[in-house]
Amino acid sequence: MTLQRSLLPHTLPQQGALEIASRYLPAGGEAGVGGDWFDVIPLSGARVALVVGDVVGHGIRASATMGRLRTAVRTLADVDLPPDELLTHLDDLIIHLSADEADPDAPEESAGGIGTTCLYVVYDPVTRHCTVARAGHPPPAVVSPEGSVYLLDVPAGPPLGLGGLPFETVEVELPEGSMLALYTDGLLQAREHDLDEALDTLFSALTRPASTLDTVCDRVLTALLTHRPEDDVALLVARTRALHADKVVVFDLPSDPSVVADARRYTTDQLTAWELDEASFVAELVVSELVTNAIRYGEPPIQLRLIHENETLICEVSDASSTAPHMRRARTFDEGGRGLLLVAQLAQRWGTRHEPTGKTIWAEQSLVGS
Repeated sequence: MTLQRSLLPHTLPQQGALEIASRYLPAGGEAGVGGDWFDVIPLSGARVALVVGDVVGHGIRASATMGRLRTAVRTLADVDLPPDELLTHLDDLIIHLSADEADPDAPEESAGGIGTTCLYVVYDPVTRHCTVARAGHPPPAVVSPEGSVYLLDVPAGPPLGLGGLPFETVEVELPEGSMLALYTDGLLQAREHDLDEALDTLFSALTRPASTLDTVCDRVLTALLTHRPEDDVALLVARTRALHADKVVVFDLPSDPSVVADARRYTTDQLTAWELDEASFVAELVVSELVTNAIRYGEPPIQLRLIHENETLICEVSDASSTAPHMRRARTFDEGGRGLLLVAQLAQRWGTRHEPTGKTIWAEQSLVGS
């Protein structure tokens, strides 16, 4: 139990895209701890990933496998893989883990994690788009701002560990104020009733008016769990927020070195409009380096996007080339090679996000103390 709790999130990260509450209940009885987990992962561009998974079996190996998968999901999310590709990599990982841990004398429930399920959701507060893929996991429930509730129609996909089967991604637009509920199957199997009745109970608990999401979580657990669950239960509830047009600006830039000065001017003018003049010096340097990099090594069209999210300024430069830049240490007489090193020193975080066509280089600047 101590190992399992150490591998689960202790606090949820600060982010502006979603209001979030969570609950985790370990299994009772003789089953022992299981491998249910959840996570909230801030992504580039003010987006946030929500993850819920369920490792098959119980005991210390299930908990250890859960910890490995949670770490793998965070690593894959950090390189901004689409949900379906991320699940494919997790599928490969489970196969390798199962092969490494194969032991004919080991009990069946500790044999590596084949049959593990996972749900991966990415929400973008700028577009209000929600991108979802699942591997054998129950689909999320969605409650609209008007109070209607439904299960999101996401192809089930195979459980992790089978190999060779594809996962599908679904993208939907959610109105601001929509509520998402992600959960493991222990929540619906805890009652001695059929699945439809359990879903009706879940829907009823989700749609009752509540002042906070913590209250929603407590109501769901109270309604569905009449006694200590026989399987672990993880519950993650999120309400969507939106970044409106006054917090996001986009500039289309020609592929001409002379436009770098214009990009700096656009940036300082916009920061003045946002009353963030003290952040202008660093933002100018970051934008100058990213735009110069796109003009020299990328392909048109080139686009600059600035996002003001709470205490963070996000600078993004997109171009049509799929070649990702790499930071390197410039030698004494090199004329280039210092741009990304400068960005890395000035920004709180930075990275590259691959798009269906081209890429985006982004940098986050903390406004605390600016």
